[in-house]
Amino acid sequence: MRRLLSTFFLFTCCATPLSAEVTRFEVVSREPFAGGATFGETGAYERIAGRVFYAVDPTAAANREVVDLDLAPRNEAGKVEFSADFFFLAPADPEKGNGALLYDVNNRGNKLALGYFNEGPGSNDPRTREQAGNGFLLRHGFTVVWSGWDGELLPGGDRLRLFPPPASESGEPITGPVRCEIVPGSDTTRTVINWANHGSYRPTEKGLETATLTHRLLPGHPRVPIPRDQWKLIVTEVESDFPFQLPKIELEMPGGLKKGWIYELIYEAKDPVVMGCGFSAVCDLVTALRHGEGEGNPLPPIARAHGFGVSQSGRFLREFVYSGFNADEQGRQVFDGVIPHVSGSGMGSFNHRFAQPTRHAGQHDHHDYPPDRFPFAYGTQVDPLSGKTEGILRRTSESGTVPLVFHTQSSSEFWNRSGSLVLTDPLGERDTEIPEKVRVYFFGGTQHGPSGFPPSDGGAQAPANPGNYKPFLRALLLALDRWAATGAEPPASVFPTIADGALVPWTRLGTGFPEIPGVEYPGVIQQPSYLDFGPRWESERIADRQPPLPRGDYRVLVPRSDTDGIDVGCLRPPEVAVPVATYTSWRLRKAADGAPAQLASLSGSYLPFPLTRSEREKSGDPRLSVEERYDDLDSYLGKLEAKCLSYVKEGYLLNEDVEHIVAVQRQRVEPLFQSIDGRLK
Repeated sequence: MRRLLSTFFLFTCCATPLSAEVTRFEVVSREPFAGGATFGETGAYERIAGRVFYAVDPTAAANREVVDLDLAPRNEAGKVEFSADFFFLAPADPEKGNGALLYDVNNRGNKLALGYFNEGPGSNDPRTREQAGNGFLLRHGFTVVWSGWDGELLPGGDRLRLFPPPASESGEPITGPVRCEIVPGSDTTRTVINWANHGSYRPTEKGLETATLTHRLLPGHPRVPIPRDQWKLIVTEVESDFPFQLPKIELEMPGGLKKGWIYELIYEAKDPVVMGCGFSAVCDLVTALRHGEGEGNPLPPIARAHGFGVSQSGRFLREFVYSGFNADEQGRQVFDGVIPHVSGSGMGSFNHRFAQPTRHAGQHDHHDYPPDRFPFAYGTQVDPLSGKTEGILRRTSESGTVPLVFHTQSSSEFWNRSGSLVLTDPLGERDTEIPEKVRVYFFGGTQHGPSGFPPSDGGAQAPANPGNYKPFLRALLLALDRWAATGAEPPASVFPTIADGALVPWTRLGTGFPEIPGVEYPGVIQQPSYLDFGPRWESERIADRQPPLPRGDYRVLVPRSDTDGIDVGCLRPPEVAVPVATYTSWRLRKAADGAPAQLASLSGSYLPFPLTRSEREKSGDPRLSVEERYDDLDSYLGKLEAKCLSYVKEGYLLNEDVEHIVAVQRQRVEPLFQSIDGRLK
């Protein structure tokens, strides 16, 4: 252990910090982005990549929330050292930027902002003009920043990694139970126990001998033990420049692991890393960039900073704010604004002993993990199950560092990620008050991430939902930055409420979803429980009990359906507001997928309307046909454009997006109208 610690200090060796916890930047590459292409008035951009080094004070109030930081090795100054990868896209001429930094919280090491705002093809090593997509973030002058925060990632794929310190007690290894839920995507005999490209905690010798494995088909079924001689764990050390790299661990069962079945592995592990350093890493990097601190800082100081995170990364932002990391060690505010996108009401497995950041909570898979836990809402509430009084913004309110919040969600989060708990009390009985600095936008008739077109069923009972909310994100980001820069009021929140009858029980009777021929309505939903991880969980964030015991359920609601089966009370994308199909927030698995009638995680359905009245009457479909709704293609496109322009006027859409939205939808629906004309003739 002593030799490993010496290696660690050599690896993270850095200069004494001047005024921030970022001690130095090591720039590995700096070159023109996209071959020097220019983006509007901002002009050319640079891509800058390297590693950032930290030294944080474990006794500082800002760092006391980091679990086990006090058990990490310290340098001569009493600081804990670690490092992370970084990647910046910055205006070549800083004077031409808009004065705002957009920090994209990477998702499992992957950069997402260019895909979500620029609708680019996606890349972890963006270099070309094509990878810049429509250029939105760059044309508008944002400095885009990514860095590593997740210490469980394996090297490769240009993934951004955090290199956290180890934790030990008086030089002795720490051990504890680790639980891994595995749901194979196909019949197989061997699979990783975590997600692909993720390491897992190393088993002890005792852990390898006493590990248990159970299986069950559905979440409510009893766990059935699998004899120890029928399976084994394969631990593979991974080549890495990080001395505390987690290994790749696989489960092998010659008798076969079944597609869609739930397998639960529990074993004793050792040598946890201080995973909560990911919060400190983001906090300290952003504050260093804002104030021009850290030796070798490649960027000038910047006026404003906003955080954006998708799914896991959105949950990271919520817990970042909740845990008080929006204030640095000197009490300075880190983010002016945050956009936790498609996070549902959750936080994450980011900051506890043996934390597994990639774990989430779903209806059919990934159960009994810590992401969905109180507090759910931004305002302060009392939890009737735990007795705690909390809110996501409570600590930042006390420190005077409350960020502006745009909580953006697909409506699929109501079904798959407990989305309604952002809007109600924990038992779903009353609407909750939305704080002054928070806006909430639920995008109706959409899924977690828009599918391609034409959509495929992917093994589920219906094609996936292609409803595209990304144009809303572009308009809202600019509105958030204006709000931070000038105080200009953003567009009003749009979400369903209990009071207006739009937020209702999730049964078919509750939602009023129509009886569409051949469409099965869900009999399940993702709903969180208050979980008991043992006596040290609440005070020390140490889980002694795996699996945890449920001590009661929270209650979720969903939007009411209109006569077409589309969510009401939400902000609908133009093609959903002027529909040729029902866009649902849920989708069910086929029997062949191993878990019949369970939710196909995070997705929605695309259910085309009958084309003609005669087809509707023949099938008994209660929804009006395309023919009955629109006189012809021009009539449809006119209504679509009018809806877009109304959104522009209200601030939810940019005028620059209208022509593109209409053109894309024309291409999609023109064959429908041609088919109608042919049939009517």
